[in-house]
Order: sequence, then structure tokens, then C-alpha cells
Amino acid sequence: MAGHGDDPPDDGSPEDLPGGGEDEYRSVVFDESFVRAARLQEFSAQERMGEHARAVRTLPTWTVRSGSKAALLLVLMVVLAFGAAIYLGVRSPYQPGLTRRAEPLRITVIPLAPQGAVPGGTPADLYAHGPAAQFRTGASGITLPGAQRTENFSGDQVMAALTTAKDYLVESSLNPQVLTGRVVRPVRILLDPDQFAQFDRSMAAPSSDGRHAATGWLVRYDPAKVTLADTSVRVRGTLTVREASPDVLEVTSDHTFAYTLRPAVSPPPTPGSGEPLGADRASFFTVRRELRFRFDRDDLHYHRVELVSSRVQAGPQSCSADTAGALRPLLAGERAGTGLPAGTDPYAMREKAPALCGALSPSAQPSLPRGRP
Repeated sequence: MAGHGDDPPDDGSPEDLPGGGEDEYRSVVFDESFVRAARLQEFSAQERMGEHARAVRTLPTWTVRSGSKAALLLVLMVVLAFGAAIYLGVRSPYQPGLTRRAEPLRITVIPLAPQGAVPGGTPADLYAHGPAAQFRTGASGITLPGAQRTENFSGDQVMAALTTAKDYLVESSLNPQVLTGRVVRPVRILLDPDQFAQFDRSMAAPSSDGRHAATGWLVRYDPAKVTLADTSVRVRGTLTVREASPDVLEVTSDHTFAYTLRPAVSPPPTPGSGEPLGADRASFFTVRRELRFRFDRDDLHYHRVELVSSRVQAGPQSCSADTAGALRPLLAGERAGTGLPAGTDPYAMREKAPALCGALSPSAQPSLPRGRP
């Protein structure tokens, strides 16, 4: 055709696009990562010569495989972290131990018999001229030592054990309602629940069998025979604490309590007997309590004690007095007599614990001025 011979040669660029088609793709960079990420790949010329060969092939999905590896790695890390937490938790010395039951309380109550007549006087005179003259009054006499941390218990936990032991001593030795036999609940609620059954049996059916004497748990008098002449009880003693095991603290208390008592009903004095009159009819009574407490971590948390052993010496009393249910003080002017403790049969293997009795030293009684009975 005319004019075609004068056309410039075709250089492969579209005529209607300025700058040619090459400029349209100039900003696209096909680097290695782009090529590897492509889902389709063209076969080579030799591969396309096959009879049923396709033009392209589908590559494996890298994102799915990479995601699976990441998920597997995450699960592995979680398992390792969980295992490490369990291992460290088991080895931690601060981890609570296995649940343990409280032991039964072991009790020893020893009456102390006087060698003569029991002195009588006013409460003020009995305290002033007796061995408790320098004792403190009431709970102030139960002093706490400094609370030092142990290997497995903090200083706060040690202090919790000491204060709970003191609370038990206050309620069981100083509470007038408990001393006169009116209530027992203030003592019971401080005990480990595992000891409730033994405590309840001791209160309901006291026995001198080394396990069920009410006077091993608390100080109690028979309200039909004895009343407090002065509720200001004098006290002196010590508290010590030690770590018995990684999960148990042990507190030992050793305190002497001095009471002034008088008969619940005062009979008129016999003329010429020399017995004290009226307010002078009070007498001095001493109770030494050596108690051993244990505290596991639950006890510390719930403010309760496990009372393990109780050794009580109390007088003046008669050796033949039954002190399982209540202490039996000899009052002003009374004597112990010649009564012996209840008989003990060493051949009876299942019999109650042997009865014990001690002699009350004269120095344990007030030395009243001359002219006093």
C-alpha cells in the first residue's frame, strides 16, 4: 500500500502511550523474594514439549508451612514453661506441705500437797508476801520474745505463732468465765479442728487417762466450791519458738500463774480455831503450765493452735483429789491429810496413766506477818 514504505520501523512500543510500555513496569522490581513467594511458576521450554504438559505449575504454600512451624514452636515453649513452673514450685521451700492431721494431746496433771495448813489472808497480803510479789498482772505477764525469721518461715509467721499461743494462754488461764467453769468456747475456737473431738470428750467426760483431763486444756475450778478472790491473776514465764520442720513451727510455753481463791460459800469460822475472818479467808493457789504447741501453715493462717503436750503442776491440793475435771484447791486453814493418789496397777496394760503427786515446798506459799494464820 501507498505510504507504508515510509513508516518507521516498529520498535515494539505502543504508539498511544507516552514513553512506551516499558515505563509502565519500570517501578516493579522482581527480586528473589518476590519470585520465591509466587504461587505459580512457568515450566521451561523443554518441560512444555510433553504431550499433556501444562504451561505453569503450582508451588508449595510457604506461608502455611511456616505458620505450622511457628505454632509448633509456641506449643513447645508453653510446655517447657509449664514444666519449669511445676519443678520450681515443688522445690520451693515456701510451698505449703502435704496436709497433716493434728496429734492427740498428751496430758500430765500433778497435784502438789502442802506440808501444813494452808495460809489465809487478804489477796493483797497473799500477793505481797508470796513468791509472786514481782509477777506482772494478767496478760502483761505473758511476754513475747523477738520474732526472728527461720529458714522456711518469715518473721511475720513466727510472730503469728507466738501471738496465737499467747491468746490461748490468756483464754485458758486468765479468763474468769473459763476459770469458774462457765464457758469453754473461748478456748475451743483457738484449737485445730482435728482436736475438737478430744477436747469435747475431755469437757464432757474428763478422765485421768493422759488424754482426756479437762485441766490439761485449761485451768478450771469447781464453781460450787471455789470462787476467785481477785481476778487480777499474777503471771510470769517464757515463750520460745523453733522450726520443727520445713512446714511446722513449734512454740513452747512455761508459765506460773498465781491465783487468790476463797470458798464459794463461806461458812462461819469456828470460835478459837484461829481461822481467818471475812475478807481474810482468801488463800494462795499456784498453777505451773508447760505447754507445747505446733503450727502448720493452715494454723498460722486461721489463727489456731495444735496443743501437743500439757504438763500441769498445781497446789495446794490433796494427793487423793480427782483433778481430771477441775482443780481441787485446799483453802485457808485446810490440810492435805494422809490421802494417797488413786491406786495404779502396773499389770493392767490398758489402764489409765499412773497417778502422780508432789510435795508443795513451803517456799511456794506466802510468808505472812506474825499474827496472821
